[in-house]
Amino acid sequence: MGFSGSRIVNGLLKVSACVYRPWIRDARIIPDSEAVVTATGYSFPSGHSMNAAALFGGSAIKKDLSKPLRIVMGIILVLIAFSRNFLGVHTPQDVFVGVGSGLIVMWLTVKLMSWLEKHPEKDILVMCIGIGISVAVAVFAAVKPYPADYDAAGKLLVDGAKMAKDTFKGVGWCIGFLAGWVLESRFIRFSTDVPVMTRVTRLTTGLLGYYGISLILIPILKGLITGAAGTVITCFIQMFYVSFLFPLCMKYFEK
Repeated sequence: MGFSGSRIVNGLLKVSACVYRPWIRDARIIPDSEAVVTATGYSFPSGHSMNAAALFGGSAIKKDLSKPLRIVMGIILVLIAFSRNFLGVHTPQDVFVGVGSGLIVMWLTVKLMSWLEKHPEKDILVMCIGIGISVAVAVFAAVKPYPADYDAAGKLLVDGAKMAKDTFKGVGWCIGFLAGWVLESRFIRFSTDVPVMTRVTRLTTGLLGYYGISLILIPILKGLITGAAGTVITCFIQMFYVSFLFPLCMKYFEK
């Protein structure tokens, strides 16, 4: 839930601010060539930092986890955030706002889940609101004008349509999670309270299925459905598999 919310907030902030990457804004900054490949979308705020805040920062603020584990999670978050500056793909402002925004989203997620524990029947309402917000963010990213700056040779520095792809990814993942979350909680009720070997089997099977979808099915779909729609649909399938289809298959086979 927190990861999905973080992706939507990050996507909205990126296409709202439209901040170029550091090496585009200042030629003296030379980023790591391999890191540039994964540095997609606009620069502000850092998506990697927000994702880290959702996963590791979310773990660090969970009071029911042991203190040593929470400290380790906090250290990992700091290292990931620092790496984005060290590799030259983000500014300190990108990282600080990314981490801060991610932690705020996680704090709000904790509050939301606590409320849902008292009102479990409101899960469909939360799903509908979340999907509505996701669709609104997608429409905003699709119709808003993007800055068009050119270099001395007349070449477009940054293509805003390509930069918005990260936002459409977040929309697909968020909608896929919300739909799968409600279906799983109402009809599957997947439990992780199982022996270690069962967990290993689940992990192996789940990863094989996920990479089968990501490396075989999704490239085929992207060839058939192009543009923003293709991005949203393929990311929806990825997250819907994680949140619903995989638990459904495991419960069926284990039974």
